Amino acid sequence: MNMTLFLTIAVFMAVLLTLSLPLSKLLVQLIEGEPAYGLLRIEKKLWRCCAIKQKEMTGLQYALAIVIFNLCGLALLFILLMTQSGLPLNPQQLPNLSWDLALNTAVSFVTNTNWQAYSGESTLSYFSQMAGLTVQNFLSAASGIAVVFALIRAFARHSSLTIGNAWVDLTRITLYILIPLSLIFALFFVSQGVIQNVSPYLHLTTLEGTQQIIPMGPVASQEAIKLLGTNGGGFFGSNSSHPFENPTGLSNMAQMLAIFLIPCALCMAFGRAVGDSRQGNALLWAMSIIFIVAVLIVTYSELNGPDYFTQLGLDSQSNMEGKESRFGIIASSLYAVVTTAASCGAVNSMHDSFTALGGMMPLWLMQIGEVVFGGVGSGLYGMLMYVLLTVFLSGLMIGRSPEYLGKKIEVYEIKMTVLAILVTPTLVLIGTAIALVTDAGKAGILNPGAHGFTEVLYAFSSAANNNGSAFAGLSVNTPFYNLMLAVMMFFGRFGVIIPVLAIAGRLAAKKRQPAGNGTLPTQGPLFIGLLVGTILLVGALTFIPALALGPIAEHLQF
Repeated sequence: MNMTLFLTIAVFMAVLLTLSLPLSKLLVQLIEGEPAYGLLRIEKKLWRCCAIKQKEMTGLQYALAIVIFNLCGLALLFILLMTQSGLPLNPQQLPNLSWDLALNTAVSFVTNTNWQAYSGESTLSYFSQMAGLTVQNFLSAASGIAVVFALIRAFARHSSLTIGNAWVDLTRITLYILIPLSLIFALFFVSQGVIQNVSPYLHLTTLEGTQQIIPMGPVASQEAIKLLGTNGGGFFGSNSSHPFENPTGLSNMAQMLAIFLIPCALCMAFGRAVGDSRQGNALLWAMSIIFIVAVLIVTYSELNGPDYFTQLGLDSQSNMEGKESRFGIIASSLYAVVTTAASCGAVNSMHDSFTALGGMMPLWLMQIGEVVFGGVGSGLYGMLMYVLLTVFLSGLMIGRSPEYLGKKIEVYEIKMTVLAILVTPTLVLIGTAIALVTDAGKAGILNPGAHGFTEVLYAFSSAANNNGSAFAGLSVNTPFYNLMLAVMMFFGRFGVIIPVLAIAGRLAAKKRQPAGNGTLPTQGPLFIGLLVGTILLVGALTFIPALALGPIAEHLQF
């Protein structure tokens, strides 16, 4: 390891925590009550215009509102993509999408996955990008944050039948958090060279005399929310490796900070909202430990390269295949870990070109549910599911009824917790198995052996965990993969949200129990170690056999 790596990690974490602190205070205000008086007057007019009632909802009502809201968004986006050729802002006269690609894309962006089986600059019009994808980037991110708001209220309240109002939460999150932050980051990206226009593509003649088409478009506005909302869908097919999306080293660092900013702030806000900031700090410590170890493993693997590099007399810097020279190995490795630890899916390098072990860590970070900071909202509520499981297992070991934040964790909560944790591994393993035993699934595999297996496993891990990044080397724009991955994305999103909100409804109604001598402290080093151990244990028991057939086998071949 070199000092540059440790300095990069230290600067990244220091800036992240510094920026997250003030944002967490605003988040607490939205969780606990009303915004400032001036905004409240504006809100009342907005509620009246939209016919929104501010009456709070039960867990079931909140879940129905979130699901119905997203289903309506899915239908509208599907229709838009199927009719884009007749809509405005289409200077390239791009045709409508096929029904299976339109369905896959609509499900992808509504579920905060942003899996892209297409290249944006050659498939989607400006109107589809702005009115379709960018809008859903905001709304899917707001949905994830709203769900964790409801769960945090459930821990903070007691003897309550309600957990907030979904419509109010969605509106406030979008207006007060996502739009202002997106505007700031979009302006910064423009200053770095990210383009923002609606001009036709440029047709130029190179110095060699050949013709070249330079894509244009409203990139900066989509780039900002793509990162802040941990969406990940790029305007261009090559995503954040494209110089029009991510032109400089400074923009690259800003992109990584944007991905982690809201998830980190939500952890701090959780501690403040439940009345004990140490609870949020414990979650941050657990996330940071796993994150830093993952960065070290990936960077070490990429800096040293596979064994045959040494046999061929090549140095570590030769391992630049699939990486941009303006970022280098360290920044590319850090970005890969950030984007898969969070459910973002944006990429600044080709994960398919990573070493076997270097590519395994991003894959594994998705497979554990992307709870290491994770997606906006989804990362924290996913981590809290692991917290409840850890508390339950610890209670079994000491012979006590499990409690967390004064709430007894009973049979119903544990059943829902296990369901929320295991739904995505089930989807990943079943989906991968189906793809590997069917002709339509095997037809998309372009690489033989263990590497081809890893590509399929990565695709289903990315879809079911709502990440959206791709390992490449797999032809997925087919009816089989478009439909299979759409199913994975849909149930991977709502199959977790519904149990989480069911738990929230039950916890809010419980009375708070005073801490006793047998209560397990949930804010110290012991609990942090137990939490990290539980995450590693569940991930190992679930996915080590599959990983052994893919990246581990590939590593041993060399």
